[in-house]
Amino acid sequence: MRTIKVGTRQSALAMTQSGQAIDALKTLVQEAGLALAFEVVPIVTRGDRIVDVTLSKVGGKGLFVKEIEEALLGGEIDMAIHSMKDMPFELPEGLMIGCVPKREDPRDALVNLTASTLGDLPPGARVGTSSLRRAAQLQARRPDLRIESLRGNIDTRLRKLETEGLDAIVLAAAGLRRMGWSDRITAFIEPEDCLPAVGQGALAIECRVSDDEVRALLTLFNDTATARAVAAERVFLGLLNGGCQVPIGAYATVDSDLPDAVVSMTGMVASPDGVKLLKASASGIDPALVGREVAEALLGRGADTILAEARE
Repeated sequence: MRTIKVGTRQSALAMTQSGQAIDALKTLVQEAGLALAFEVVPIVTRGDRIVDVTLSKVGGKGLFVKEIEEALLGGEIDMAIHSMKDMPFELPEGLMIGCVPKREDPRDALVNLTASTLGDLPPGARVGTSSLRRAAQLQARRPDLRIESLRGNIDTRLRKLETEGLDAIVLAAAGLRRMGWSDRITAFIEPEDCLPAVGQGALAIECRVSDDEVRALLTLFNDTATARAVAAERVFLGLLNGGCQVPIGAYATVDSDLPDAVVSMTGMVASPDGVKLLKASASGIDPALVGREVAEALLGRGADTILAEARE
């Protein structure tokens, strides 16, 4: 029996979502009558080690995936489970995203102790987030809010809501739901008000191109609709050369899991202070063309200038 070594970050959320994915894979293995077992290999990434600096200032791509990909290329692990939003557009030669499982809730979530919605927060409320994308969109909607940097794992950020005197924090709903902490969500922030990060709520299971056995297994775990939606978002990301350093958001939906179902996507580029914020939308059958159309529409309206200023 082959034991497939599965690499993941060692945070509580990463270990939890990897465990959930492995449980689903075990069921598929059993149903297919395959002789496979799984072993989790926790790996510390650069993004995990640097916790006292905002992500936008750390710089570089793949902050939460590079060390895991190196282990995959070196044969220390056989597959890797990532949060899709952590994945750079370009993958190292020899690696591929073997599957994209069904997406969790892609929305951002407001967590606070008093107000029931974002609009109910008092003037000048202190809101914690580690994301330039969230900060820019929150400031665009509520310029009075005081956005404060909030790094750390999901449980650390929840604690800081109370220990640092913040009025609210904004987190990905998917992480809270996967951890079983849905009861901590005060309100969901709809994509119309705050577009998610590219791939937010989805997982990317990465493997070696040369590993036919793992690739065949992962095809059983792929969700066609999620994979097509995320493909559109990632093409958009790639064309804008986006990352943690710039405020970019995108969200695509697919009206069914059929290969020819229509993909609809809205993308956003903003200045860090939210003063300049551009959005564009497109629909079509080909996810890559949809992502490209949205990116080109924004670039045609000056998104490249906004992004250049944000990177500076």
